Amino acid sequence: MEAMKPVFTVHELTEYVDLLLGFDPNLKELAVEGELQGVKRHASGHLYFTLKDELASVNCVMFRQYVQGLRFIPKDGMHVRLAGRAALYQKDGRFQLMATGLVAKGEGSLYAAFAAYKEKLKGLGWFDESQKKPIPYLPTAVGLVTSASGAARHDVETVIGRRFPSMPIVFYPAAVQGTGAAQEIADAIDRADAERRCDVLIVGRGGGSMEDLWPFNEPPVAEAIRKCSIPIISAVGHETDFSISDYVADLRAPTPSAAAELAVPERAALLASLSTLGNRLENALQNGIRSKKDRLKLRWSDAVQMRARRTLEQKRQQAEETYTAIAQAVLRMTEQQRNRLEREKERLFAYDPQRTLERGFALIKDRDGRLVTKIGQIETGNTVEIRFADGTAQADITGKGSI
Repeated sequence: MEAMKPVFTVHELTEYVDLLLGFDPNLKELAVEGELQGVKRHASGHLYFTLKDELASVNCVMFRQYVQGLRFIPKDGMHVRLAGRAALYQKDGRFQLMATGLVAKGEGSLYAAFAAYKEKLKGLGWFDESQKKPIPYLPTAVGLVTSASGAARHDVETVIGRRFPSMPIVFYPAAVQGTGAAQEIADAIDRADAERRCDVLIVGRGGGSMEDLWPFNEPPVAEAIRKCSIPIISAVGHETDFSISDYVADLRAPTPSAAAELAVPERAALLASLSTLGNRLENALQNGIRSKKDRLKLRWSDAVQMRARRTLEQKRQQAEETYTAIAQAVLRMTEQQRNRLEREKERLFAYDPQRTLERGFALIKDRDGRLVTKIGQIETGNTVEIRFADGTAQADITGKGSI
């Protein structure tokens, strides 16, 4: 008689298959490489996607606690390595992978290289706080090393323009991604150091994958930052991104915009602070004068009571001479402090290009918006924009000569 075969309910069957998958040593801890497709982030924080190659695809889910540990934002078309286990979604009997980790292609080896190089430089003392140069409170100009077309340049220029409108920005363009980018960044830092046109330098770029940010982890950049005599603020990627340049630089900013805020103070707040200090100084001087007058009056009174008229007259004369000398010294001190404050104000206002324009000067920019400072920057037939104190005008270059 043929043995009776078990009869499962659907639930029992799916549960049994799920258990089989969970007990298989090759399936309970596996790594699978493929291309992301149909990536969706649920309101709960869970991530749903398909992992595919040329011949097959498999559904995948990654729960929120694992998604929060990702070092990148998964997007369709990315090639990744998935860590997790095989399972059966019992509700519809669908085979799927339960992901516990995702690594972008090449990122695993990159991170290992990053960690090894970081430990090496740390052992050499390159990260020591005692080696960091202070960032100047009020720089005469800010240098910027980044891509000419990246968002980082726009962000830095916008923030500095808002905080300190007349602050000069010296731009040193460099590729910040791809082959040769690290050397371009290092060369730009060396050029800024040689020219000494700025006294603080921002080096960085916007966010991206670890592979995108890799040039800032390479030795040429680290060595250029290390030997640069100008204080450097590193601003690479987003707030959660860290690079070797962040550790070697004198200061790390979470974003390029934050670096701009750290590089320059707010001009309005600075002027208000100077005004407050001036008022406090003047009040202190006035109080000092009143105190000395009171002391002189007390001495006068004591002299009247204790000494004869002749002695009293001598003391009175001495008191008047002392009072006059003190008053003159205080007045000189007051005038010196007032002159110093005026010089500080003039120094601040000297940054304002509008004042220069009001004295009859003009700014000339070419059609690409670049400032024209030499006759060799324009040619006959070019169109330029001329900025006056009260407006702008367009002009065609019909001829040029030398002085």
